[in-house]
Amino acid sequence: MKVDERVIGQFIGQKEGPLVVAIAATHGNEPAGVAALTEVFRMLEEEARAVPDFFFKGQIAGLIGNLTAYKAGQRFIDKDLNRIWDPEFVDGLLKKPIDELQNEEQELVQLLLKIRSLINQSKAKHLIIIDLHTTSAEGGIFSIPLEDDQESIQLAATIHAPVVLGLLKGLSGTLMHYASGNHFLCEGLPEKVCCVAFEAGQHFDPLSVNRSISAVISILRATACIGPEDVDHQHDDILLTYTADLPKLTRIMHVHHIGPDDHFTMHTGYVNFQPVHKGEQLAIARHGPIFAPQEGLILMPLYQPKGTDGFFIVEVVKN
Repeated sequence: MKVDERVIGQFIGQKEGPLVVAIAATHGNEPAGVAALTEVFRMLEEEARAVPDFFFKGQIAGLIGNLTAYKAGQRFIDKDLNRIWDPEFVDGLLKKPIDELQNEEQELVQLLLKIRSLINQSKAKHLIIIDLHTTSAEGGIFSIPLEDDQESIQLAATIHAPVVLGLLKGLSGTLMHYASGNHFLCEGLPEKVCCVAFEAGQHFDPLSVNRSISAVISILRATACIGPEDVDHQHDDILLTYTADLPKLTRIMHVHHIGPDDHFTMHTGYVNFQPVHKGEQLAIARHGPIFAPQEGLILMPLYQPKGTDGFFIVEVVKN
């Protein structure tokens, strides 16, 4: 049997429960999630061997989002995989021969078909998607829920990292947008979809792996896939310590979009959740300096060659 390189691991429990699909490397230059999920499956297997009364409810599968870009160590090959999940566009891709599609279009189709296959096999009524990411900037970590879904918001809060609301309104075509419309529906299932994206820190910071592990285990506990005392807790302290001084809840107020010919260059030294002042010069582009349009905290300043968003500004909703 040919090994499916997209599958990082799969763990099927002894009892019925949700289907958890954890996706890493949707952007190929973000390897921390792959390493984290590899460790999560090792931890689950070890728990099953070492603890006779350990029971897992449901199942979890770990998938690589953009396999070709991940192997190349690039954010994407032809286009950003996390910006092309428009339902009509996806439906069009599914009707075309796979060899006529660009790289990320092929990756999307293969990833979608794999998720639908998992839904069919599991027959789970509840689908939970965890989309693991990292950023090019240093600083704070955060989670992004489906904003109109209270269960997704509550699930994001269990990670013990700042929850950022409104991000999907400033973007388009993300996997989370696709999930929010229940487009993963397959033969009447799942009945409920929750989706949380988690930004674990800088791309190649070793602690980004540990934080991602903690985030996945936290969600497995919150959804009762595992018990509150199951699986090693050693990574939780890393997450709690790192986020102790960060706001609990924020909302996106501004997104600076960039085009391929803008020659956008972010000024050095900015980190996630760093305060910025209205009128502060943040970057420079082909048409001149770019200034902060308002007070707030900067999020995801762009320090990599590829990307369509220069920076975000958030306001604190709850400390």
